[in-house]
Amino acid sequence: MLKIDILTLFPSMFDGFLTESIIKRAIDKKLVEINIVNFRDYTKDPHGKVDDTPYGGGAGMVLAPQPLFDAVESLKKDNTKVILLTPDGKPYKQEIAYSLSHYEHLILICGHYEGFDERIRTLADFELSIGDYVLTGGEIPSMIIVDSVVRLVDGVIEKSSHECDSFNNNLLDYPTYTKPRDFRGMKVPEVLLSGNHKEIEKYRLEEQIRRTRERRPDLLKEEVNDIGN
Repeated sequence: MLKIDILTLFPSMFDGFLTESIIKRAIDKKLVEINIVNFRDYTKDPHGKVDDTPYGGGAGMVLAPQPLFDAVESLKKDNTKVILLTPDGKPYKQEIAYSLSHYEHLILICGHYEGFDERIRTLADFELSIGDYVLTGGEIPSMIIVDSVVRLVDGVIEKSSHECDSFNNNLLDYPTYTKPRDFRGMKVPEVLLSGNHKEIEKYRLEEQIRRTRERRPDLLKEEVNDIGN
């Protein structure tokens, strides 16, 4: 079973996230355990503070190291991987989700305020970013990572459901259709009605390549670079 501890200052943000859809089913089936930890509980400050003004001046408040160090050290085991969510981390991709789904215990650190004390980086095995923009905190990025990882855990969904996902093999997903065959003049491609599975697979691969070339040509460049390396 995969265990995930999320360190946050805003636990209530996760209420709906943990009680709906695939995440809830995975928890109910005991395929994953997700704990929301308020690291304010670990502060030694008598007023419950977890942040302070930055040395050298500047705007905003900075997360102090003590509460997070104590929280991580109390939760960490020999099989734990610690992830720091930060805009300057490694760009998060599907291949990383697959990798994380095979670990036994993950700790995700959600930053907040203006940033965090630089020494907090020493706690992390990975630093991850979900995109080139800045959010108010790491809670939403942590939900994105947990959602993308949990669905890959054995038994959560059918393996075939994620093997053809977008971004596998650096290609976007192929288009899919359901009934009716003709909706307002927009018809299902004939090949999908043919029953010829070989031709259907060929069509789907061609559509993946076409769609990726049109919408995300950068992914095809990455594929070429991977082959070249």
